[in-house]
Amino acid sequence: MRQISLTFLLLAWITSLAQIRGSNIEIVVSPDHSDWNYRVGEEVVLKVSVMKGRCPLKGVKVDYEAGPEMYPEVKKQGVVLKDGTMTWKAKMRLPGFYRLKVGGEIDGKKYEGLCTVGFSPERLRPTAVEPSDFDRFWQKALTDARNVPLEGRKRLLPERCTDQVNVYEVSFNNNQWGSRIYGILCVPAKPGSYPALLRVPGAGVRPYQGDIGTASQGVITLEIGIHGIPVTMPQGVYDDLAAGALNGYWDFSTDDRDKMAYKRVFIGALRAIDYIAAQPQWDGKTLGVTGSSQGGMLSLVCGALDKRVSFIGVVHAAMCDHTASLRGRACGWPHYFYGQKQPDERKVKVSGYYDGVNFAKRIRCDSWFSFGYVDEVVPPTTAYATYNIVPGNKALSLYQATGHFWFQEQWDEWQQWIFKQLNVKQ
Repeated sequence: MRQISLTFLLLAWITSLAQIRGSNIEIVVSPDHSDWNYRVGEEVVLKVSVMKGRCPLKGVKVDYEAGPEMYPEVKKQGVVLKDGTMTWKAKMRLPGFYRLKVGGEIDGKKYEGLCTVGFSPERLRPTAVEPSDFDRFWQKALTDARNVPLEGRKRLLPERCTDQVNVYEVSFNNNQWGSRIYGILCVPAKPGSYPALLRVPGAGVRPYQGDIGTASQGVITLEIGIHGIPVTMPQGVYDDLAAGALNGYWDFSTDDRDKMAYKRVFIGALRAIDYIAAQPQWDGKTLGVTGSSQGGMLSLVCGALDKRVSFIGVVHAAMCDHTASLRGRACGWPHYFYGQKQPDERKVKVSGYYDGVNFAKRIRCDSWFSFGYVDEVVPPTTAYATYNIVPGNKALSLYQATGHFWFQEQWDEWQQWIFKQLNVKQ
């Protein structure tokens, strides 16, 4: 029995070391400029390599499409690459992003590679029209919400606490009494005065763990959910909600600016700032907001509408330039009007109140932006156009080869920038 147990332990150890990484077959699309950028009118040369075991796969058959992102002008199927490679040349006459996507079925499995290059992206500007009463609308929405007392509740989570950090599940009133925002608050255990960081979430329905690591460096952290439900329930509850009552929540009431689902979400993020500001341990000076995708958008909202925010870290921000597709240009997630020839005019009008570009132009705090060029969820056209109109002290860190995900180096740089703003020494 002892020998059998040792064998099982050895097998378990070996299995834990054997991680699946990457693929033996790859489709790589590479530009001839290392920064992936070109001037308007300049020619780009893209090289396609289909490789197996890092060697060209001869005689492979591929499909490809090419053109401005989201609007390919050329589509080809069943093209045979004799030596496993091909080149593609293109130009753009206006600022924007051009994409070549190549795919194929090899040995019964589908593979895909793509590259998106920028043509004078620093000249891009959004298409979104700002409602004339944009400021009045959000000022009133925020004033009405703040007329409702926070009535904060706090529950210690002893199983998550450490010697350095006290961890709580908290909730507080949002835009009306009884409509609550839930989150995980982490507070340094040592008495003192601390900077604060609000982490806002990407799209989806999930539980949250809280940012204990940053809190252990001497920072108050609050990580919130947006759906008005506790954030410590079993995963199955969130799965059921995501497939049921909250399925496609971003599309709820998009024809009514007051009932639109994101009104409650945006106000909830701002009320989270109110909650942090009410904590006696906050130093009253430094308060940052950061997030990616939907969280990037919420960071823009907080940076624009609350002067207590001292910095924002924005990664591939969603919900920017909704109406770009009405002009034949890539639009931001959730791609509300993409492919629509006759969109609902009510929805078009309402979208202006919930467009990231109209918040971006109001940001005065320090800001850091990062995104990739091969992102098919948040097109770089929208990300770059949004960044271009942000005033104030801003920084842009591009990781061109990323899609709607992170590289480790990008994650590390993001964290380091945040720590610097918080005056945390690493």
